[in-house]
Amino acid sequence: MRSTFFCIDGHTAGNPVRLVAGGAPLLAGASMSERRQDFLARFDWIRTGLCFEPRGHDMMSGGFLYPPARGDTDAGILYIETSGCLPMCGHGTIGIVTFALENGLIRPKTPGHLKLEVPAGLIGIDYREEGQRVTSVTITNVPSYLAARDIPITVPDFGDLTLDIAYGGNFYAIIEPQGPYRGLDMLGAGRIVELSNIVRSLVREKITPVHPLDPTIAGVSHVMWTDIPKHGGDARNAVFYGDKAIDGSPCGTGTSARMAQLAARGRLRPGARFVHESYIGSAFTGRVEAPTTLGDSEAIIPTIEGSAIATGFNTIFIDDEDPFRQGFQVR
Repeated sequence: MRSTFFCIDGHTAGNPVRLVAGGAPLLAGASMSERRQDFLARFDWIRTGLCFEPRGHDMMSGGFLYPPARGDTDAGILYIETSGCLPMCGHGTIGIVTFALENGLIRPKTPGHLKLEVPAGLIGIDYREEGQRVTSVTITNVPSYLAARDIPITVPDFGDLTLDIAYGGNFYAIIEPQGPYRGLDMLGAGRIVELSNIVRSLVREKITPVHPLDPTIAGVSHVMWTDIPKHGGDARNAVFYGDKAIDGSPCGTGTSARMAQLAARGRLRPGARFVHESYIGSAFTGRVEAPTTLGDSEAIIPTIEGSAIATGFNTIFIDDEDPFRQGFQVR
């Protein structure tokens, strides 16, 4: 049997986005969080087949559009990438919304605005168009917060580090320059990947952060190495995810987590613009819109603005007779 997936491929600020516009499986659940659990239980082979080699690569990321699970939203999004089926993905949302609008896959109830349900909760979208092109997408993200401060770890053959854990739709271990870490350029991409795997394992041994309202969202999945800006922004970062990936974009949920960390430490005031540069020099513009609470935790409402470019249509087969139908990764 052959399963067929019609995809719109592109990128947001340099990081790939694959919108699966045809072939999404029917999922059970009254919310996108419940649908995520159903997808993980029954259809994760689709994620690995589309994201891993030979149909994808170490950085592949994307998602599916679904009819809204609730009447006050325009659509639902389920995210897939090499690291898993994420609760939220900022660069993915910008790409999926751009490609969907440009190809008529979403009909907004209010032009210029969307309300979407994702597994992490509800998000708002404001977008700008010029002719047939979507030129900018701004996400009002889920509440984001600093989950843990000053976690010490010792990285073998590197040294002692102290890091924070913050949530912006996913949990991030955030490392600022200190001690043996003097900045991104002194490491390089290969060393960032090597160290990030070790850092993530050490953090997971010490702490498992859990979302205050949704216990299905738990554990550190991403590592963010921060640095001073190089292109006139406010900060720079390299986000590690999966087993080998460095985000080409500044990372939307990572930018939200970074702003939550800085706000909690009194280093970013509400209303201030926060231009976040990626490892390759692209940028998102963030802002702390307002303070809020998440369970018993102080949190922020962040916004992230960016843009995406579609690069083509792609019809992908996953054939039961293919020995690599579920994909593979070379480790």
